[in-house]
Amino acid sequence: MEIYLVGGAVRDRRLGLPVRERDWVVVGATPPELLSQGYKPVGRDFPVFLHPVTKEEYALARTERKTGPGYTGFETCSDPTITLEEDLLRRDLTINAMAETPEGELIDPYGGEEDLNNGLLRHVSPAFVEDPVRILRVARFAAHFANRGFHVAHQTNALMRQMVENGEVDHLVPERVWSEFARALEAKTPERFFDVLYGCGALARLFPEIEPLYRQAPPARHGHEGGMFPALRASVALDADTAIRCAALGCDISRGSGAAFDSRRLSAMCARLHAPTAWRDLAMLVLQHRERIHAAADLPAAAMLDLLGDLDAWRRGERFEDILLVCRADARLPDEAHSYPPAGALRAARQAAAAVRIDDLVAAGEDGKAIARELRQRRIRAIQEIPD
Repeated sequence: MEIYLVGGAVRDRRLGLPVRERDWVVVGATPPELLSQGYKPVGRDFPVFLHPVTKEEYALARTERKTGPGYTGFETCSDPTITLEEDLLRRDLTINAMAETPEGELIDPYGGEEDLNNGLLRHVSPAFVEDPVRILRVARFAAHFANRGFHVAHQTNALMRQMVENGEVDHLVPERVWSEFARALEAKTPERFFDVLYGCGALARLFPEIEPLYRQAPPARHGHEGGMFPALRASVALDADTAIRCAALGCDISRGSGAAFDSRRLSAMCARLHAPTAWRDLAMLVLQHRERIHAAADLPAAAMLDLLGDLDAWRRGERFEDILLVCRADARLPDEAHSYPPAGALRAARQAAAAVRIDDLVAAGEDGKAIARELRQRRIRAIQEIPD
């Protein structure tokens, strides 16, 4: 039985990146052998085990044979005679098809190290076309490594286009599309995810709301500059989390599509992709109220109070701050040396209005409607009295 470190850990170590998780391949073993050593089985479609101490994943070397459309139509074989080279051959990209011995010796049968040095995302074998998830993965890797100059090999892009034309991409389930999209948003250049999908024809199938931006924009604006995604780029510069970046992207789509991308279409997009509810709600609130938020510093006190209520600023303080951060990105103010006046005005109004106590009104014995009217008036006055 031989054990090798494989995949992302080998790749990232050679790129000088932190290794987040380690995966292992076991050659020449059977499930009973691993079970006898205390490994715990977790795989359904093929034998994967958790190490009894480290809890890291150990998979038996395997091969795959395409049996149907999509990414679930595979038959796997984990016979102990399967070699490491055969296991690596089934992987997506050469940079992910490297292995290391326990002593740290590199095993690189398909040129992954050279492609790392050349910044090339290249498929391992023609079997690449059998799994449509690989289109999303290539786009995600392009987003994460664009700052290092990585690009998709022409032959790989041709295979991806072939997969789109053959309808393979249509078998991707929403959960997998969302998962890869959300991980791409973590990158320093997340717009490259969409660039790659557009380049192979998959963007119109997977993100039809975004594809029109490319048809409207001059070709020179494609690529690393992020010219079509100014709010998204600003949110990255602000080091915002992925939910905020997603909402900023919604601003870019709306700006590029005009009235064609409204709250109803945003809701439909989130439903189609099975987006988390919190992400959807944040993006919806920004899209609905961002124009008023941008103008908040000039709003009358009553309108300012209404806006705070529409944002549910009293109960959801953390989300309120997230909304302001998205709008700051939408205003393209990533530099900390600059201020975003609407945020300061809304924070001050929220603090002043929240300081008005309802207890005194209740103690006076007023009925509910009278209390609500008086509370509103007092909060408006409190906002009006904020010093300039």
